[in-house]
Amino acid sequence: MSRGNTRQRIQDVALELFAEQGYEKTSLREIAERLDVTKAALYYHFKTKEDIIVSLFQDLTRPMDELIEWGQKQPHSLDTKKEILTRYSEALTAAAPLFRFMQENQATMRDLSIGETFKERMLVMLDLIKEPDAALTDQVRCISALFTMHAGMFVLKDVEGDPEEKRRAVLEVAVDLVSRAHGQAPGVTG
Repeated sequence: MSRGNTRQRIQDVALELFAEQGYEKTSLREIAERLDVTKAALYYHFKTKEDIIVSLFQDLTRPMDELIEWGQKQPHSLDTKKEILTRYSEALTAAAPLFRFMQENQATMRDLSIGETFKERMLVMLDLIKEPDAALTDQVRCISALFTMHAGMFVLKDVEGDPEEKRRAVLEVAVDLVSRAHGQAPGVTG
């Protein structure tokens, strides 16, 4: 476990078990047993599995909320959009276990409150990287840039190679799509 305090240890173990067994098949009792604590000790921090996932989502996606807040205060330029994509790529990498959970448990995500929150966040991110009056093709490019970043995280996890190199390759494709949507050749800023 990479993080230290009890709350974070519970989150980490729960995410491990959700990945191994699935969200629906994991009980609070199993989480407590893996942690070698009583169920009462677990309840002190979290009453339900959803409480654990919601707390993980809030903790691990805070950098994304901060990015959105920053992006909304910036000029709507291609340079800003590239910076948003770069920072988003780093935030996705930091929250990779949570996003793997979300990918592998899509039906559960639809039923949890955080599913709607995530959808709303993606719509705000899309607004930050596309032009308000963009042609439909350019809107699709921007949507595809976000999906490329998410899909790349999952598809490339099993591909041989340096994780940072894979992250940069996915980011390059996303930046290329947004640059084209912005009417620029890739690599050109302005």
